[in-house]
Amino acid sequence: MKSSYEVNSTAGKGNLHGLLALAGLLICPVIGAAQAAHPAHAASHEEVAPPPVLAPVPVQIVALDECEPKSFNDALGADFCKNVTLGAFTPLDKLFKQASDGTPDPGWDFEPDTLRIRRGTPIVVVDQGGEPHTFTEVKQFGGGFIEGLNHGEQTVPECDGGFKNVDVARTRILQGSQLQVSGLTLGQHNFQCCIHPWMRMTVEVQDPPKQK
Repeated sequence: MKSSYEVNSTAGKGNLHGLLALAGLLICPVIGAAQAAHPAHAASHEEVAPPPVLAPVPVQIVALDECEPKSFNDALGADFCKNVTLGAFTPLDKLFKQASDGTPDPGWDFEPDTLRIRRGTPIVVVDQGGEPHTFTEVKQFGGGFIEGLNHGEQTVPECDGGFKNVDVARTRILQGSQLQVSGLTLGQHNFQCCIHPWMRMTVEVQDPPKQK
């Protein structure tokens, strides 16, 4: 026969095991629910990748003209003018006369005339006309490197020397090709064609809006 101490001790141990088991049943669901509600605490070693940085979308500028293939190619060489416009052609001699009269042909143009972009946005200039052009940045608008097309204006320094000037040659755009301009600083930038100097446009570069 067990002593009363031994009996009470055994009963106490039984009660203790029962209490511990009950506590485990109560605590485990609470921990599981907390981990489900806060998965970052449950797997704090996992790193979340930052969202991707999207590159600015280039803005397009179009160079246009209405060169008449026969007169241009007879004077300047085969395939110089590859105009594909329908019915709108200007012969070479008429182009020079209009320029000398101070009324240059509006068919030679950059579109749009004015452009506003955010800093970091590249520009793509596409020659959709029939002959070569340049897209040259100048401090002030003025004449190009072909005197007969300058309608009395002096050649600007940035166009001086024509295509013998490497800086001018780098801005040349052939028919059907394109030129990309990037890295423009804040403020206004003037661009003109050094061949047909009435082809002009301005680009205004602004700061992007601040993040809230």
